[in-house]
Amino acid sequence: MQTFQTSESLESMKLSEKTFNLLKNFSSINQSILFKEGKSLRTMSVMKNILAEAEIEEDLPKDFAIYDLVQFLNNVSLCANPELDFTNKSYVKIVDGKHFETEYFFADPSVIITPPEKTLTLPSEDVCFILDHDTLIRLLKISAVNQCSDLSVVGENGVVKMVVRDKKNDTSTKTGMIVGETDKEFSFNFKVENIKIFPGTYEVVISKKLLARFVNKNHNLTYFIALEPDSTFVE
Repeated sequence: MQTFQTSESLESMKLSEKTFNLLKNFSSINQSILFKEGKSLRTMSVMKNILAEAEIEEDLPKDFAIYDLVQFLNNVSLCANPELDFTNKSYVKIVDGKHFETEYFFADPSVIITPPEKTLTLPSEDVCFILDHDTLIRLLKISAVNQCSDLSVVGENGVVKMVVRDKKNDTSTKTGMIVGETDKEFSFNFKVENIKIFPGTYEVVISKKLLARFVNKNHNLTYFIALEPDSTFVE
């Protein structure tokens, strides 16, 4: 039987399970991605209201673009022990042992919506709290069960609450969970569909300028998510 030769050069690498799962999460933000040489991953939603960035353990050998990240990851998952060979300039070779390989072609980088080169920072840091994994998962489940499209961070009566609700329906089910303390009054509103973050515990910092930062406590992983324009903050 004919066999394929696997590359032993710096042009070859394997994806860890953690990086694979992180890329699955990034694919929910944008179906396309521009990989950059090195250990950094960054993506941005088509609407430019979600930006994610992470440091990974692998060292990507070159810049390359993938148009359909879900399809690419599905091809990788078909292999028992996949190895990615970047020797060719036009495609990545997904190799599984000596008898199986797939040539997956790169996309034109110009068709990919990518984050700005400049590092994003919050214009101000007005509210901060810890969002633990269990609370995050529970709130998202409550939203799905009750078909609530809004998630608000509300400051009132000395506490910070995360509230799942449907702002357009006064009689919709409304669930609140206390996540911190505050001496301010505010209502920072998100669309639940924009909370596309990797499972885990996060330090959340919100700016009254309608931008929030979610920093994962266990991984080198950060999300910036835009707030809805009807958010309020009492000075």
